Amino acid sequence: MPHIRFFKARPEIVVTEGANLMRSLLDASLPVASSCGGDGVCAKCRVRVLEGMEHLSSETELERDLRDRHDYDENERVSCQVSVHGDILIDASYW
Repeated sequence: MPHIRFFKARPEIVVTEGANLMRSLLDASLPVASSCGGDGVCAKCRVRVLEGMEHLSSETELERDLRDRHDYDENERVSCQVSVHGDILIDASYW
């Protein structure tokens, strides 16, 4: 089962293979910025992936459009659009 670790001191969480990243964070009582409720519109829920980008689902066309519109880095992913398939290390500006 994949582990989600955090750059800032927070306990890691264990998720099921293919779990949605945003939902997993919310289920672990971690705050996730969002004004669209996970519909892939606002891109506020993005997180920086410090390790394990290869363990996340491929970037979708929607994510590419959001990146173009909101001009964020390639090491950031929109958590509501991502499924977790292995261990990752993440951070977010709002934590």
